[in-house]
Amino acid sequence: MLDLPTRQDALPVAETLLIAAAGGIAFTLVGVPAGLVSGSVLAVATAALAGRPVRVPLWLARVCFVLIGMLLGAVVTPETLAGIATWPASVALLTVSTLCTMVATTCYLRFAHGWDPLSALLGASPGAMAQVVALAAEFDADMRGVAIVQTMRVLVVTIGVPGGLALFGFAAGGVIVVPGPAGGSSLVELAMIAIVSSLMAFAMGRLRVPGGLLFGAMAGSAVLHGTGYVHAVLPWWVGSSAVVMLGAVVGSRFANATPRMLLDYVGAALGSSAVAIAVASFFVLIVAHFLPFRPADVAIAFAPGAQDTMMVLALALHLDPVYVGAHQLARWLVVTFSVALSARWLARRGLPKRPGQGRRDG
Repeated sequence: MLDLPTRQDALPVAETLLIAAAGGIAFTLVGVPAGLVSGSVLAVATAALAGRPVRVPLWLARVCFVLIGMLLGAVVTPETLAGIATWPASVALLTVSTLCTMVATTCYLRFAHGWDPLSALLGASPGAMAQVVALAAEFDADMRGVAIVQTMRVLVVTIGVPGGLALFGFAAGGVIVVPGPAGGSSLVELAMIAIVSSLMAFAMGRLRVPGGLLFGAMAGSAVLHGTGYVHAVLPWWVGSSAVVMLGAVVGSRFANATPRMLLDYVGAALGSSAVAIAVASFFVLIVAHFLPFRPADVAIAFAPGAQDTMMVLALALHLDPVYVGAHQLARWLVVTFSVALSARWLARRGLPKRPGQGRRDG
């Protein structure tokens, strides 16, 4: 017999989701980059630190991971796949840049701030924030630290890179409104995406693939979109709800955090952002000097920020969206596979936790 949730169980969940939605909407309205996820994380985290009983049930978190996977897979298009083959030298340097950024930032978090290897790896991931946060939840890593580092790096990159480009006269342009999914998305295609992604998520979950729910759904959606077989995307309200739920999952992990712990997280976020930007900037200079691409295009393509946010910046700054999109997709593939393999190996080591600090060690 199915046990239905009682009112006492449902009220904290409803309160958590309302707080997350309020924070995400507020941040979005004031123009904060990645406002839905960062706002919902901050709002729920604040409520948790204030002693509110914030909670997201496991089944709802799993639904969230599948929906996020469907959203991520939709960024794979025939055009971006073709772009990877069009600029092999630039994409190859991006791959090296991505791996060097991950190694350097992981070492910084590991040795400068004492993070455990798994949390340091997830915090160092340049972009792919949604799946990294989902992996942190699934592998029981230090979600608070990973979320803060990832969110602050998105903020630093998204605000700092356009300002730096404008300062040097490489790009200019006002922020534009990015159109949402087309209203004509086929219901048949949407059903196909949901069925294929859900089946892949279930299969990878049963096979115990790292982050199986998210990666399975992402793989199913990516195959359908990358082959051009479907063009539909999830309605904006579904995608936004999934992002808000993800923020609630992350924010709820901030319960019992101490002020000293939070200060350490902020320091780790700023320091790791500086390391990631420094490594990426080195490779931007190489590509801009030796290859025939505009410095502004290269800077956004190589910037260690969230993929969707970098695409928004490319449009807002009137840059080449195909070039930026192809490189962001290539980096997403590198990060996805390298983090999945490395995280699984590190998770199997089962490093001990320090009480109250997730998967951090000394």
